[in-house]
Amino acid sequence: MDSGVEKGGDNVLEPISIDTDTRDILAHARSEADKKNFDDMLIVDIDAHHNERLSWDTIIQYIDDPVIRHTATEYQNLRPGSQTFGLNVDSGMRYQDVGGRIPHQSARREIIESSGEPNDVVLARRAYESMGIDYTVIFPTPMLFLGIHPQVEMEVALGRAYNRWLCDEILSADDKLKAMLFLPFNDPKASLEFVREFAGKKGVIGFMVTSTRYRKVHHNDYMPLYAELQERGLPLSFHASSNWGDRTMSQFDRFISMHAISFVLCNIVHMTNWVLSGLPERFPNLDVIWIESGLAWIPFLMQRLDNEYMMRSSEAPLLKRRPGDYIREMYFSCQPMELGYPKAVECTFDMINAETQLLFASDWPHWDFDTPSVIYDLPFLSEQAKRNILGLNAKRLFKL
Repeated sequence: MDSGVEKGGDNVLEPISIDTDTRDILAHARSEADKKNFDDMLIVDIDAHHNERLSWDTIIQYIDDPVIRHTATEYQNLRPGSQTFGLNVDSGMRYQDVGGRIPHQSARREIIESSGEPNDVVLARRAYESMGIDYTVIFPTPMLFLGIHPQVEMEVALGRAYNRWLCDEILSADDKLKAMLFLPFNDPKASLEFVREFAGKKGVIGFMVTSTRYRKVHHNDYMPLYAELQERGLPLSFHASSNWGDRTMSQFDRFISMHAISFVLCNIVHMTNWVLSGLPERFPNLDVIWIESGLAWIPFLMQRLDNEYMMRSSEAPLLKRRPGDYIREMYFSCQPMELGYPKAVECTFDMINAETQLLFASDWPHWDFDTPSVIYDLPFLSEQAKRNILGLNAKRLFKL
């Protein structure tokens, strides 16, 4: 069955292809936004994506190291259209488009009239206007895997080049686009340098660690980084991703299995280390955000850690409260919302203090994206709670 969009008023579904305009794909979302008066609410999308590969020829020109920059340029020239120098992503194992049935996940080749603006800005604007969103926080996509790059220096070089390009050419072009910039977390010293270089630039509202990596977040080498972020009042986010190369994940032989667990497991590991090592006590004013793991895992982890802590509190000597008490003070993005068990959803919202701690995220243009209606339509939320989650919590957190 072809994916499709309604055209006009004839209820005819036309096939969606990689050439289909974002505004056509999101036509139903635009209709929802109009019916529910989203334009009268502040809506902040704290997790949307663009494909940095489409601008890779430009991004690599921001690489500091002349040898790496020359190598990257020659690589691109010899392989026109590949645009993947330095990235450690195996495209042959990407199943996000479900065999072509969700084609906009595979490539975005819609027509963009020449306006002098970067294509990334035009595409982001088409999406946020269609969904009735006021501010969009954009993240890279293939670069989410740099945390397991075998060359730490490449994570640093590509991360810095991307951040500079994003600040110079994307965030500067549209006041509604914001970013939590990439940190090369495998190099703690470089991560601190990134904060000092990019904090204060237009549109930069925090920093992001890609959760697909094998680094202990509580290692002493990271304490200067956390102290710097706390002093500057900038949030730190952990953005989940998939990792079929992980030995645990490699036991799954279907994408659905790996995807369901991998996006959660990486953040479970980092959050457990973060809390039990006492980082909330050491940095009480550092806001931490957990992105793109859904919500169903949080009650599990809270109960599990609380239960263990009450029996072995001597192993977490820095804690003054139960682990769950610290977790309730963190921030979470709602995407992807697991809605199959309504009572469980309501219980989860209560356990995580969703009215003040939950942030709306679309994850557009990924195959499992959500529109603002995923929050607006929840029957157990008050009008104020809906407004908080859709935008006011983010406004307070990011000082928008």
